[in-house]
Amino acid sequence: MGVAVWAAVRRRPGRFLVSWWPWRAWVLLVTGAVQGALVLAVLAVGLLVGVGLSVLGVGVLVLAWTALLGVPVGAVERWRLRLVEPERLPDPHRSAAHGLRGRLREPASRRELAYALVQSTVFAAAGLLFAAALAFCLLLLAAPVFVLAVSPDTVMLWPGHPVSGPLDGFAASAVGLLGLVVLAYSGALLAGAQVRFAQQLLGLRDADLGGRVLELTRSRARLADAFEAERRRIERDLHDGAQQQLVALGMTLGLAELELRGHDTPATALVTRARGEAKLALEQLRTLVRGIHPQVLTDHGLPAAVAELAARHPVPVLVELPLPRLPGAVESAAYFTVTEALTNAAKHSGADGITVRGALDAGTLRLSVTDNGRGGADPGAGAGLQGLADRVAVLNGRLTVTSPPGGPTRLDLEVPCSGS
Repeated sequence: MGVAVWAAVRRRPGRFLVSWWPWRAWVLLVTGAVQGALVLAVLAVGLLVGVGLSVLGVGVLVLAWTALLGVPVGAVERWRLRLVEPERLPDPHRSAAHGLRGRLREPASRRELAYALVQSTVFAAAGLLFAAALAFCLLLLAAPVFVLAVSPDTVMLWPGHPVSGPLDGFAASAVGLLGLVVLAYSGALLAGAQVRFAQQLLGLRDADLGGRVLELTRSRARLADAFEAERRRIERDLHDGAQQQLVALGMTLGLAELELRGHDTPATALVTRARGEAKLALEQLRTLVRGIHPQVLTDHGLPAAVAELAARHPVPVLVELPLPRLPGAVESAAYFTVTEALTNAAKHSGADGITVRGALDAGTLRLSVTDNGRGGADPGAGAGLQGLADRVAVLNGRLTVTSPPGGPTRLDLEVPCSGS
């Protein structure tokens, strides 16, 4: 990662002097001196109070909170350093690490404490000296104004060397201007050094990124488990609730139809019609339950469920799935991927043959659905494949579709089974 203020000096050294870069570097250094003094005072007080109260047990808590002072300092610095580095440093903390203990365990917190110690001593001292030098150069630059203002009294800019007249004042201004030029470049050098140091301690490291990837992987697994649990709940409610009530309604209407048999009345026709509609609603509900999650998938696994799906399909389907039982979320995602692919092939491809193949390769399910239709399918045209792709992405998998004009259309699914 580069340093913007250094790049500005290297790119156009002359133009750098008349740009805003020197002023930004000066503001960073001067405000850093003030902030460093405050941080050092808070660290000293926290350390003294914590050690003094350690015999009471409260001191340990005070020391722990003092050790976390680097966290707010790091947050302020990541914002303040944008004066000379527009690219903001990413926050290295994990969002899941809450509370005192969680923050203390993070390596980023320890790095920020180290930065706070160095910033409040080394960089604060350098900033203080720089502020004094800057004030002196500005005083020299304004020397002619002071000489004219206090004339005919004598002005002494440094001990033992009085300024006798305006000419000496202009000479002091020249020295002050030269000093400002030197401070412009030295301020850029010092500010860039602070940015480089902050990039090492306040930025995001590979270890922090690895922790975030692990956290993301775990959250994906929890999300997939939540999807599966919600699916089972809906299936159970439909099977044990609405479906059983429709069965009872059908039986009641059947008994009513038997009682009215032989009576040619409008009520008899209405009961017969109601019984037929109840039977149709029951069939539709059973189809819906099978669409949510077929029982054969739960009982016998993916190969049996796909074979049953192929047997009902209007286009001949060849199934080659020599697979063992897989994690439930993986089997469910693979089954609905095959379902969507077969439905699209029957509706749009004009194919007269479909092949479903799959295998378990190094802990990853690799499954393909190929039809010999006309091709030219657009995966983004409908929401079905996009929804499946999102569902597969939750499992850290991948779904791809290739469909050149003239065919064939091939859908490939890859889902890792380990840790699902």
